[in-house]
Amino acid sequence: MEITEIKSRLSIASVLHYYGLKPDKNNKMCCPFHEDKTPSMQIYYKTQTAYCFSSNCKTHGKSMDVIDFIMYKENYTKHEAIKKAEELLNPGTGNMEISREQFLTNMFQYFRNAINNSKPAKEYLKNRGLDFTRIEIGYNSGQFHHGERKTDELLKQALEVGLLQDKGQINTRTGEKGYSPFAKWCICFALRNKEHQVTGLYFRSALYDDPSLDGSMAKHFYLKNRSGIYPGYPKKETQKLILTEAIIDCASLLQIKEIRENYSLISSFGTNGLNEEISQAIQEWCHSEQSEESKEIIFCFDNDEAGKTAVEKYSKDFIKNDPKLKISTVELPCKDVNETLQLHDESIFTQLLEERKILFSSEKRDSQITQNDTRTVILTKEESLKTNNDQPKTATDFLQQKNLLKNLNQLIEKAGIIGEEQSRLLLFLITISYLNKSPLHGIVQGSSGSGKTHIISRIADLMPQEDVLRFTRITESSLYNWGEFDLFGKIIIIEDLDGLKEDALYALRELISNQILSSLTSIKDKKGNNKSTNKIVKGQFSSLSATTKGELYEDNMNRSFIIAINESEEQTEKIINYQNRRNAGEVDKSEEQKAINFIRKIVRNLKHYEVINPFATQIQLPNNVKNKRRLNEMFQSIIKQITLIHQFQREVRNGFLVTEIEDIENAVEILFESIILKIDELDGSLRQFFEKLKKAFKEESFTRFDAMEVTGFKKTQLQFYLNELVRLEYLKQIGFANKGFKYKISYSDNIQKVRKDLKEAFNRQLEELKKKK
Repeated sequence: MEITEIKSRLSIASVLHYYGLKPDKNNKMCCPFHEDKTPSMQIYYKTQTAYCFSSNCKTHGKSMDVIDFIMYKENYTKHEAIKKAEELLNPGTGNMEISREQFLTNMFQYFRNAINNSKPAKEYLKNRGLDFTRIEIGYNSGQFHHGERKTDELLKQALEVGLLQDKGQINTRTGEKGYSPFAKWCICFALRNKEHQVTGLYFRSALYDDPSLDGSMAKHFYLKNRSGIYPGYPKKETQKLILTEAIIDCASLLQIKEIRENYSLISSFGTNGLNEEISQAIQEWCHSEQSEESKEIIFCFDNDEAGKTAVEKYSKDFIKNDPKLKISTVELPCKDVNETLQLHDESIFTQLLEERKILFSSEKRDSQITQNDTRTVILTKEESLKTNNDQPKTATDFLQQKNLLKNLNQLIEKAGIIGEEQSRLLLFLITISYLNKSPLHGIVQGSSGSGKTHIISRIADLMPQEDVLRFTRITESSLYNWGEFDLFGKIIIIEDLDGLKEDALYALRELISNQILSSLTSIKDKKGNNKSTNKIVKGQFSSLSATTKGELYEDNMNRSFIIAINESEEQTEKIINYQNRRNAGEVDKSEEQKAINFIRKIVRNLKHYEVINPFATQIQLPNNVKNKRRLNEMFQSIIKQITLIHQFQREVRNGFLVTEIEDIENAVEILFESIILKIDELDGSLRQFFEKLKKAFKEESFTRFDAMEVTGFKKTQLQFYLNELVRLEYLKQIGFANKGFKYKISYSDNIQKVRKDLKEAFNRQLEELKKKK
């Protein structure tokens, strides 16, 4: 075809449409050849040319015809651009007689370009954590056979491959034959053969169960005569192959540069979709370019029964065909790969791959058990964990120590949390409960400047940072605006609970109590009409908050522990001594960071288990605690957390971890101060303030200035505490305001005796348990 004929037949509008570019009403658009925030390219339909007025553009000064535009857009030579222009003019069989592969390649390119003009497609991909600028994804709006693209050649080949279906009707408005587009309103992925040609297309509904979609509620669509693999055949030179259950999972992993460069990836078409073509491709990969290192298949199937069953089945098939293979599986913290990467930073998957569980290996180890005189072995759970790299192995060994909680507490101190021995351990246990289905919540209460915000922030530093969300404030509607799973499997840190308005507190209470927020909101449907929809936010997270008013929130939040900051002189001395040592350069910050990183490794090594406590009915809380029902549930929850952190040391019975008496003893010790707070009428800070007054004044009267001197509290906070103690009748107010009040202790309770009696009561019950056992 002559160049003049191409230019006369191929319009600039068709080229722009093919590349998904759309000028504005003034025929201007952002230039696709350089970074352009304001439209600098003018389209001239009369001359069928385009011109960029920006001096930063590589095309500046040149009026581009359709061939020039293709040449710059594809980085082609002039000859290649002419060939491409001919393909655009002849997408079907016509004069060019292009192959099925070339036709599907052209259509996939069209679908890729169509995303730029589709807001629903962009929103869907954003919600799924997929970036169309980093991986090849298309969108089928169902409009590819309209307008100037509609040719006999296109219609013929689209019908042949199944992209169009003949309705068997005539359009009464146009008098033309009617066609129904296949997989309308779906995102699209290319399936490729060994030569990396596009031989099939996979479509995933962006509308989920919209009944208007081909008259069904289907989510997955394949062209007829399906062939090809996603994203393509494995690279022969790679030693490790990641196998996912779904294409979206595989696409999610392709976005991670480190994985893309060091692994081959293949997606199955579901748990039963590892077909003959995929199996054959994997076998060829296994036998290609053998090295001293065994080739390894890494399963990343869904974290459900179907996924686990499929992994077991396919693993045995692979190992039967090639006993030298190494086979492993990644234990996902969420439902599937895509959800895991939606809810976590990309770095978590690097960690998960490092900690993958070995299922089959031909490497000899002393602890391994050979089967049937082959070189194939099956590793136990504990052995498989030990085959990980050095850091996870050390973390696992740490979790197997006898004095685990004591050593963990010392490690937390090495990480820079000074003093607060029982409180810091309790806060740590509360925080790691985000790994469980029923996470816990802690409210740290103390006076202004007592360090309550500091301690929750440092505890959060010990957690995998991809799982931590930190807020200084939360507005009334902000919690409703998160995505459905954005707060799922997270740790939330709220620096100032007192700063939240009632509507924000209400939303937080709902998430803590019921793990879900539901709101009725309006959205625009595909026709632009307002439509009511139920927006859901799921909130399976643990949380730590700081407040000066612990009593205010205690009754409003289920599963919330109140922890009082230690404001004693002894604790103050510890903190000051640490601060001075740090400023003198005597604290090795690198050692602190090593401790922090190691604790993060420990947390990542923990897996979720359900827990059975066989002693749950045999130990009772004292009768004089407030909210005994709620406290009992929290007490049992902490026992479960202590059992979970000992998971490498506890019996697993029918899939459940079994609590031991030692776990109950540790729970009593760790939770003791919180139980005292439940008994005490005064909250933590107020109790510490009152004990200082009792020690200093006994029977003497005193002024607020005297109280300020012995307690160290500032004027505003001190007056609040004095007024509260007067209200509760612990202090008597003497005199008149104009002359200055004096105060006298009117009720001197003996909290130490209460502590002693409670400790003895628990010890008696624990001794009885040991005797029975």
